[in-house]
Order: sequence, then structure tokens, then C-alpha cells
Amino acid sequence: MASYAYFEGQIVPLEEAKIGVMTHAFNYGTACFEGIRGNWNAEHEQIYLFRPKEHFERLRKSCKILKIGWRWDIDELVSITQKLVQLAEYREDCYIRPLAYKSGHIIGVRMHGIQDDLLMFTSPFGAYLDVDEGARCQTSSWRRVDDLGIPARAKVTGIYVNSALAKTEANENGFDEAIMLTHDGHVSEGSGENIFIVENGKLITPPNHDNILVGITRSSVIELARRELGIETIERAIDRSEMYTADECFMTGTAAHVTPVIEVDRRPVGDGLCGPITKQIKDLYFQACFGSLPEYAHWCVPAYDQVGVAVQRAGQTAGAD
Repeated sequence: MASYAYFEGQIVPLEEAKIGVMTHAFNYGTACFEGIRGNWNAEHEQIYLFRPKEHFERLRKSCKILKIGWRWDIDELVSITQKLVQLAEYREDCYIRPLAYKSGHIIGVRMHGIQDDLLMFTSPFGAYLDVDEGARCQTSSWRRVDDLGIPARAKVTGIYVNSALAKTEANENGFDEAIMLTHDGHVSEGSGENIFIVENGKLITPPNHDNILVGITRSSVIELARRELGIETIERAIDRSEMYTADECFMTGTAAHVTPVIEVDRRPVGDGLCGPITKQIKDLYFQACFGSLPEYAHWCVPAYDQVGVAVQRAGQTAGAD
């Protein structure tokens, strides 16, 4: 399977997309990124890109925070994403990583006056967490970085050291995922997921000001719950102990999709299984992001043309530019 990247304004074989060791982003973490899911629907013989425009719009906002000049057309970036997937000829779920970065070869800690650029690559990407069995989580000793430290609403590469420390701590302690608290002790998010608890038939999730990344999957779930199930979502601070007593709990994210949380700090959530509301939301979400829910077809951008993957197999895909 050939892999390609969008690098320095053109599509090239992945092995040619290389940055130098003096690149500012490599040395100082001065980059921001997105993760876009491509979901393979075998029945349709199609990969559906889930809400790519929303991801690129969030990338644009992250660039604004990092003083990375935005000069890319979002519709054009979606088209480039489609072409990268087409060239790879995926017949499985995949992941697309657009990354805007300070590309100048400059030593010095600053944001201003440094050349910047955007690259993009793809990779096969299966299950991140077990969406069927659910995740066992640990409250991390690492606190979520505050907005006045590194802005949480931007997907800054450097901030993910915080997430990586929490994730590794959880995994080495025998858990599947970490849950990080804010500096004042409220639930913030997982290492790469937003969090919901279910109480008395309602969804409760931390608000934006509790240093969460404002997730696209999160907003999709809120909309699905309201429109399809008539379930209200309350955005408010959540105490750590509320996770122990919640009826249900689940995580959402591009990588995690909708993953039930069945245990927190060695305490079962509810009856220790995926709860009924979580299951309803999970099922709806998977139908939507795999292109099987017509009312939400606008969330899904097909990577292949109407002829579908058969065209790719026949070798009729356009070559790299």
C-alpha cells in the first residue's frame, strides 16, 4: 500500500516528506494539529471522512492562537484529504493528520517572525479503546494544563506531553485510560477524550472553561442525544467522586469514538457494563459517522467518487501531483 503526504504545497510519497532537525516546531513544540477519522463502510465500499470541515476550521482557530498565518482554503484542504485517502486505496478505517507548524530553521523561543507551513499525512487506524467492552480509567496524578499555561482550546503539539504522561501512568498502573482533573480538582478530560456522565437520564459534561478541548465528537453526541433521544446535556463542573456514583459514564473523541467507561479508580460505574443511554448514543453515533444515518449525511464526506473503491482497485486513481 503506497502512502503519500501533502508537504510544502504538493503531494509527495510519504518517505519524501521530511523536516530538518533545526525546524522550530520540532525543537519547541510550536505546532498545532487535527485528527480526522476516515470510517470504512464495507457495504457502501466507501470511506467517510467525519466532519472534516469542522476539523479544519478548528485548526484555523488553533493557528490564530499560535500566530501561524492561515492562508489555506478549507474546501481545498478537504479535497487534498480526499486525494490522499484515494492514493492510499484504504479499505479500512484510517486517520488523517493535518499539522500546521513553525517551519523556520531558527533557534530561539518565540512565536513571531518565524516561517510556517502545513503538512498532512494518513495512516490506517483501528480501535483506540475497546468501544464494546468499555474502558477502565484512573484519575491521573497529572493535572490538566491550564488555559493560561498552554491554551487547551487549541490542539497544540507541545500540550500533548501532559496527555502522554497521564496515559502512560494509567497504562503502567493497569488501566486503559487516564482522567485528568483541573488545578482546582474538577474533572477535565481524558488523555485524548472528552467525558460525559449520565445522571437521572441526563448527560453532564465539563464546560469549556474547565480546560477541555472543545471536541467535535463531543458536539456531535450532544446534538444526537438532543435531537434523536430527547436527552438534555448539562455543561457544569464535575467532581471526581461524581464519576464513582454516576449511573453511566463514557468518553468521546476522534480516536475513541464513543467509549463506555465501566470503571474509575477500581470502582465500577453503574453495574460495571455499558449503560443503556450510553449504548443508544454509541449506536447512533456509529451509524452517523459511518454514513448510515441519512439525516446526518452532511457530517460525512466520501473519500472516493461514486464508482467507489472498485475504481481504486482497477488502478484508475490519479497519480501524485
